[in-house]
Amino acid sequence: MKPSILACALCVAAALPFNAWAWGHRAHAAIDQAALLALPADGPVFLKQYAAVIGDGATIPDDWRNESEPFLKIEEDPNHGWFREQFAFMQQPPRSRYAFVIALYEEQQRIARTDPELAQRMNVRWTGTLPYAATEGYERLVVTMRQIRKRQAQGQDTRELERTCAFYVSWFGHYIGDGAQPMHDSIQHDGWVGANPHGYTLDHGVHGKFESTFVDTMQLAPQDLVPRLPAPAHQQGDVFDLILAYLATGTSRVEAVYQLEKDGAFTGAGTQAGREMVYRTTGDGAAMLRDLVYRAWKESALTAAKSGRPPTMDPTHPQYDPVTGSAPAALSPVLPQG
Repeated sequence: MKPSILACALCVAAALPFNAWAWGHRAHAAIDQAALLALPADGPVFLKQYAAVIGDGATIPDDWRNESEPFLKIEEDPNHGWFREQFAFMQQPPRSRYAFVIALYEEQQRIARTDPELAQRMNVRWTGTLPYAATEGYERLVVTMRQIRKRQAQGQDTRELERTCAFYVSWFGHYIGDGAQPMHDSIQHDGWVGANPHGYTLDHGVHGKFESTFVDTMQLAPQDLVPRLPAPAHQQGDVFDLILAYLATGTSRVEAVYQLEKDGAFTGAGTQAGREMVYRTTGDGAAMLRDLVYRAWKESALTAAKSGRPPTMDPTHPQYDPVTGSAPAALSPVLPQG
C-alpha cells in the first residue's frame, strides 16, 4: 500500500469504534475441538479428554478485554489483531514484543511532527501484537508439556498439570483462531476504510456479521472442519516466522471476504461461497492449532541445547539491546525428523 493511501486509510480508521471481537464462541470452540480431534496418535492425545474444557474456555481471552478490568484490557486488547498495513514501514517485525512497541513509538514521534492525526494511531493498540501473544502462548505449552513429561518419567500423577495444559491450549488457541479471521489481520476490520473503488460496505457491523451471526446460522461444528484439514505441517522452521506467514494469509483474504459480503454471501442463510469461506478460514485455524500443539509436544521432549552465549538479559550478550534490556528471541530449535 502506498504511503499516501495508507495515511488516508488510517485517518478514516481513526474514526472507527474498533472492537475486533474474535470469532463468536461457536467458531472458536469448533476450531479448538477440531484441532484436538485431528491430533496425531503420537501427539499430546491426553488433551482430547479435556475437549469440553478447552471449548468452554475458547473465548475467555475476549472477556479479559472488558472496561471493568482496565489494566487487563490495556494489556490484552492488542493481542487480538495484527494490522500489517499500519506499520508497513517495518521490513520485518522484531523478535521482541518490547522492541516492536519501541519501534512504533519512535515512528509515532517522527510522524507526529507533520501529521498529528495519523500519529494518534501509530501505537501498539492500533497495530496489534497477535504474533507475539501467539508465540508466547506456544512457549507456555512447551514448558507445561515438558513438566508433564518429567513427572511422567518419575511415575507421578500428571492429571492436574494436564488440566492446566488444557487451559493453556484454550488460551493459545484463541489467538490462533483470531488470526484465521481475515478482519483480524487488516486495518479493514470494521468496515472498509480509505479508497473504496469496489464499493465495499462501510458498516461497522460487518465484522460480527461474518464471524458470529453467519457462523451461528451455519451451525458450524468441529465435525465440519476435521475432514477438510490437511496433513500435519509446520513441524520445522521458526515458530514466530510461521505465525507471521499464517497471519499474512489472513490479510490476503480480506478483500475476498468483503466481496462476498457485497454479494450477499453472509446475509440470512447465505450462499455456498460464504460457507466455504468460513470452512476455509476456520479450517486453517484448526490446522494451525493442531500443528503447533503437536509441535510443542515434540519440542518439549528436547534437551535444551546450550548456546555458549551469555543469557539474553546479560549486557555481554552480542545481541543485547540496552533499550529493551534483552537480546531478541533466538530461532526455534530444529526438531528431529520423523
